[in-house]
Amino acid sequence: MIAPHATVHVPASTSNLGGGFDCVGMAVDRWLTASVSRTNAPDAVTMTRAGSLASLHCSASEDLLYEGFVAACARASVRVPDGLHFDVTSTIPVARGLGSSAAALVAGAALADALLDLQIGVAGIATLISQIEGHPDNAAPAAFGGAMLGVARNDATATSACTYAFSAIPTHATLAFVFAIPPLEVTTAAARAVLPRSVPFTDAVIAVQRSAALVHGLTTGDPDLLTRALDDVLHVPYRMTLVPGYEDVVAAAQAAGAFGGTLSGSGSAMVAIGRAADAHAIARAMTGAFALHGLAADTLVTVGQTAGLRYS
Repeated sequence: MIAPHATVHVPASTSNLGGGFDCVGMAVDRWLTASVSRTNAPDAVTMTRAGSLASLHCSASEDLLYEGFVAACARASVRVPDGLHFDVTSTIPVARGLGSSAAALVAGAALADALLDLQIGVAGIATLISQIEGHPDNAAPAAFGGAMLGVARNDATATSACTYAFSAIPTHATLAFVFAIPPLEVTTAAARAVLPRSVPFTDAVIAVQRSAALVHGLTTGDPDLLTRALDDVLHVPYRMTLVPGYEDVVAAAQAAGAFGGTLSGSGSAMVAIGRAADAHAIARAMTGAFALHGLAADTLVTVGQTAGLRYS
C-alpha cells in the first residue's frame, strides 16, 4: 500500500579517517531532511531544495535523492509511482568530504521504503547504497549512525552485486572529532582520479597496520595508535595536494593538542581527533592555518555518537 507521504532524516558522515580507506566511517551531526508526497501530475517528478542544496541545478530526475528512490524500487521489484514531489533541505556541505552524496542516496532509498512499504530495512539500505557508491564507509554510518566498519563479503561480478558485513565501532567517550571545512569543492571523481593504480608492497603493509590501529584506537582512545592511524599512506599522500595548506592545518591541530589530522573523506574538509577538552582550541588552530592560505573555514565538533537514519 502506498502511503500519502513520508519523511526521513539522514546524517552527514566522515569516511576513511586516515587508515580506514573505503571501510571506516562515522556519522556527523549535520543533517539532510527529505519528504516525498504524491501529486496529481502523471509521470512528473518535482523537487524543492533548500539549505546547502539550494544552489544545485540538476533536474529532479537526475538528483541523487531520486536515484536512491528508484534503486530501492528496483531492488524490491516495484514500479516507481507516477507523480512524486520531493522536499529536501540539508546542512551538509556539498563536495566537501562529509558524505552529502551518500546522505541523498540513503534518504531516497529510505523514502521509497517508507512510502511504498518495501520492507528493505536499514541494513538493506546500507547495502544498496554501498553497492551504488562502490564502498560502504559513508553509506553505513549514514544508515546506522555512529562509527561503522564495512567489509565486502565477496567481489562484485557481472552477475552478482557485492554484499557487506557491517559492524559498529564503539568510540571512546573522551574523543572529539574536530572538522574544518573550507569553501573549496573536491569532487569524488577528482579525488579518485589522483589515486595510483598500485602502491608499493611496503606501503600496503603500513596501510594494514594503520587500519587496525584506527579501529582499536577509536575504541580505546589510545593517542599513540590514533596518531599513527591518521597518518595514512594509501590515499592521503595523493589527495592532500587538492587541499591548500593541508600540512599546515595538520601541524596546527597537533600543536593545539590533537593526536593527528587528515582529510575528511576525500576533502576538502579536514578532521582532527583529540580530547574533548581541547576541541575548541584545535578548531581555532585549524581555521587559523586555513586562513593563512586564504581560506575561511567553518568548524564543526562531534563528541559522542551521532544517530543514523530516522523516519518521521
